[in-house]
Amino acid sequence: MHQVEPFGEYRSQWGEGPIWVGDSLVYVDIENGKVIRLNPQTGSEKIWDVKDSVGRVGTVVPRESGGYVVAGDHGFLSLSEAGEVVKIGDPEPNKADNRFNDGKCSPDGHFFAGTISLVKKEGDARLYKLSSEGEISEVYGPVTNSNGIVWNAAGDTMFYIDTPTKKVLAFPYADGQLGEPKAVIDTSALESSPDGMAIDENDNVWVAFCHGACVVNYCTKTGAELKKIDIPCLETTACAFGGENLDVLYVTTGIHKSEVEEHAGLVFKVTGLGVRGQQSHSYKG
Repeated sequence: MHQVEPFGEYRSQWGEGPIWVGDSLVYVDIENGKVIRLNPQTGSEKIWDVKDSVGRVGTVVPRESGGYVVAGDHGFLSLSEAGEVVKIGDPEPNKADNRFNDGKCSPDGHFFAGTISLVKKEGDARLYKLSSEGEISEVYGPVTNSNGIVWNAAGDTMFYIDTPTKKVLAFPYADGQLGEPKAVIDTSALESSPDGMAIDENDNVWVAFCHGACVVNYCTKTGAELKKIDIPCLETTACAFGGENLDVLYVTTGIHKSEVEEHAGLVFKVTGLGVRGQQSHSYKG
């Protein structure tokens, strides 16, 4: 039987982009421009305030050479352990109504992250790749709200969500290149919005549902719903497997515009799922 409990002290306005790095969970508070590293063993939280240089920060990934890479209002930027931020590049400098949202690294070390149209202008956003050589290129679009992104264990398939479509797409993947996508999961049975996602050892995905107070586990082969985890927070935003054995599902949340919820904005941990996640990947640039 699984258990769900709030965890940590920091309360995000809009928590997102969780990723397990070493012995800690690293995630972002988008609206407050913060990157948070939470060590579950010690309970310690390190917080980098990057709002002045990054603006709203949509996602964070570890960098193989040390530190992190983030993406937000002003494109891709590096973040050192000491908090120094250095701009890498911005593919949408003239789109004031867009910002970077979710993103993750491929097994071969490229950083894929996409933008979101904050005014919900259909098709105005894109998915980009920051290659391990430091080059930025558009790899998929048009999209409206680029969101969850993961790779299978073999590294030959990328799963991806453009939220308004309510679908999970599967792309053939090789050497940093995407093939033609096909829809493998349809989430439209739920009224809420598919947001961030994680992938487990069986190559099945766990999708967080914004405005939906849940995470749903889907089979990527059949599209069937395997399990639903209720989270006591309407704005359930993203999830990542972590812990020593990668068998804890950490879930980020946000604060609803009008509903008052006791634990909104905290990280939740889900234990007792009986499955492990896959290792996260670092940016090799």
